[in-house]
Amino acid sequence: MHTMAEITTAKPPLPDGLVAIVKEDCPTCVLVAPVLADLADRASMTTITQDNAAFPQVADWVVHDHDLAYSWFHDIDTVPTLLRVVDGEPTDRLEGWKRDDWEAFTGIDDLGADLPDWRPGCGSLSVDPNRTDELAVRFSGSTMRSRRVEIAALEDEWEALYDRDWSDGLPVVPPTEARVLRMLEGTTRAPDEIVAVVPPDLADVTVEKIAINAVMAGCRPDYLPVVIAAVEAICTDDFNMHGVLATTMDVGPIIIVNGPIAREIGMNSGGNVLGQGNRANATIGRAVQLVVRNVGGGKPGGVDRSAHGSPHKIGLAFAEDEVGSPWTSLAESRGFDADQSTVTVWCGGGPQVFVDQLSRTPESLTKHFANSLKTNLAPKMAMMETLLVIGPEHMSRYRDAGWDRARFLAELDSHLQLDTDDLIRGADGIDEGLPEAFAGNTIGKFWPGGIHVVHAGGATGLFSMAFTGWVPPPKGSVCTTKEITR
Repeated sequence: MHTMAEITTAKPPLPDGLVAIVKEDCPTCVLVAPVLADLADRASMTTITQDNAAFPQVADWVVHDHDLAYSWFHDIDTVPTLLRVVDGEPTDRLEGWKRDDWEAFTGIDDLGADLPDWRPGCGSLSVDPNRTDELAVRFSGSTMRSRRVEIAALEDEWEALYDRDWSDGLPVVPPTEARVLRMLEGTTRAPDEIVAVVPPDLADVTVEKIAINAVMAGCRPDYLPVVIAAVEAICTDDFNMHGVLATTMDVGPIIIVNGPIAREIGMNSGGNVLGQGNRANATIGRAVQLVVRNVGGGKPGGVDRSAHGSPHKIGLAFAEDEVGSPWTSLAESRGFDADQSTVTVWCGGGPQVFVDQLSRTPESLTKHFANSLKTNLAPKMAMMETLLVIGPEHMSRYRDAGWDRARFLAELDSHLQLDTDDLIRGADGIDEGLPEAFAGNTIGKFWPGGIHVVHAGGATGLFSMAFTGWVPPPKGSVCTTKEITR
């Protein structure tokens, strides 16, 4: 998307002698206007005005910085700024107004005798937060390699993106060059670095293209490293994003963030953790899905053949509550250190809630979890996979009893060994089930290592959640964790 003004990269030389940078919308600049006129009469003096070409007056010693090029290239942070210029470059400068300093700087006495001795300056227009992105694009030269799309003057840029099928159905932020450059400030990785090959079209995705989609999703720049790592993870052969798209089931990437970065960027791990209301949670997952859609070509009705879909196919990302957990985190259970920032992507479908308000022992609660998990995806399906999100009040039962993650998983698995006679086709009058050859045995509801556990949710409420899984490896998707690098 390209909506910027014509790019100018030439640094304009300043006139030699004394140069003052001012703007009319600054009380101190207005205060010293008579001093500027006095200096123009008594010395080699030029005044460069940022906002009003007629301020401090129309004269041959007043120059209008109409595009702020003088201010940008010569690093003007404050107005008024008084410069001493030699061969077009400042050699010394003063900011604000202080009579003694101006007299010493210029070598001219009796400046502004009727003015206050001192007044602070104001912010330069070239550092105005509403203008800096535009100016960076205008004056820094274009380094972006992505295709530019011109939007007609009468065309609504928000509707234009939807009309071009670059949206997930919700409004997206127009990725102007200024916004993308600001997004790229969130990482030290080169914009042209190829991060991954995105299914199904097997298209190269660069840091820059991920940044474009992060802008569209509504991310902040400090979210970008998380988005990049998540894109890397879903594009591995293990995760099998092409298969995740092509299945008719409702599954999609679920993104769990661990480590310091989750807290640094303000991700939610508490109340309404799987819902709305947190910008990082909402936009990180969405950015990843937009990369799949806009770069990889993974769109509903194309390769994406999901029969029903699910809300998290728009995007689902959340942080684990590591601070409040008595257990090692999901990332630590997967071989990473607590001080490492990681993103784990897991392929899952819709969640189900577990309500248990009476269990006071870990034994009782674990049996309840097991009974609920037996219906995960389908009562007669086995050797599946799940993501269990244990809420804080439920987790307190394990904390108080001294259970760790390993003991919980062992106990839970012991209650999830199923009699295959109950699971075969036709059993209990249900045609669905395992082939007759499985009869006479026991089988795990989930394959070894197929129960992934995180701690998250509101502090009040005796609830936990579990997501349905997809086809286990090697034919399905493998839970994948990547370290997040800045």
